[in-house]
Parts: sequence; structure tokens; C-alpha cells
Amino acid sequence: MSVELPADGTAAQGLRERKKERTRRTIREEAFRLFREQGYAETTIEQIAAAAEVSPSTFFRYFPTKEQLVLADDLDPLMIDALRAQPRDIPPLTAFRDAVAGVFANLPASELAFEQERQALLYHVPELRAAIGLELQRGIDLMAGLLAEHAGRDPDDFEVRVVAGAVAGIALGIAPLAPLNADNLGRALDFLEAGLPLGKQ
Repeated sequence: MSVELPADGTAAQGLRERKKERTRRTIREEAFRLFREQGYAETTIEQIAAAAEVSPSTFFRYFPTKEQLVLADDLDPLMIDALRAQPRDIPPLTAFRDAVAGVFANLPASELAFEQERQALLYHVPELRAAIGLELQRGIDLMAGLLAEHAGRDPDDFEVRVVAGAVAGIALGIAPLAPLNADNLGRALDFLEAGLPLGKQ
């Protein structure tokens, strides 16, 4: 029995998208290997392109700068989908904590290690530290939109922005001290939800 392929080119489009994702992933993996071997500042875009077996112009189609190669957060789409899948009748912070736990529980070890290495680069490479402020603002904007959607509020509501800022600040606060994983993020979110009860030790 013959199988009819979709006439709209869906199969071909899916193949192209998978090829593009493989190329993007290869560029990042080779870049991070070079960063480990010779340092971030010492690694050039030309070296990354050569290692990934692409041209520099292909590199720029995926990443406008070397900095953006590190800043790109592949967990964002996963977190967005996981948060949107949470029941609307639970508090926003609980929904976010459960979404984080779900994403990290299903994250392959290699991808978790990559994300932890990416975070370490952001916070320990002087050339990248200046971008942390922009990354934090992007995180607040993203979080405000998601929390507002979950709570049925406006993303520009004062309270929504305050909570979004607190949640986005969690990663900023713990990243230099502890690895980014479900346990540390969950502990931080529990502490935030409890009202930040910072007493004497």
C-alpha cells in the first residue's frame, strides 16, 4: 500500500527544520568545546565556524554575535510550554515551580550539563558579564508575560512585574554559588513563596 505525502511540503519543511536545528546545535557544541580548550576571548567566530564545518556567513545566520551564541537560552521554549500546561487554579509561583521540576526531570544529562556550563560562562567570563543585565531584563519580561497569562492579569501590572522580577532574580542570585538544577531552583522558589524568611542562623 502506498503512502501519500502531504501535498503542502510539510515533510520537506520538517526535514529542513531538523537540519537547521542540527547545524545550530553543532555550532554551539563546537564553540563551547573551543571555549573550554582555549578560552572565550581567545576563540574567534572563524575558528568556531571551521570546527562546525560551516562558513562564517552560516554562523551569522544562526547567531548575530559570539555573545549571542552564549546568551541564547534553549530552555525558554520548554519552560513556556510547561508553565502553560499547569492548572490555572494553582498559585503562579507553585505553577512555575512545578513547571521547572517537570522540565528538569525530562532534560537529558548532556543538555543539563550544557546549560550549567552556559550559565557558568555568563557569570565568570568578564566579556559576558555586561550582558547579564540585558539577560535579566529579558527574563523579567518573559516571566511577566507567562505569570500574567497564568493568573489572568496584565503583564504590566505592578504586582506581576514585582513577582516576575523576584523569580528572574533567583537565577541571578544563585548562579555564581550553586549549579542550575531542579533542586536549587525549587529550594529558591520555596523560600520566595514562604515570604523570604531570612532569620538568624
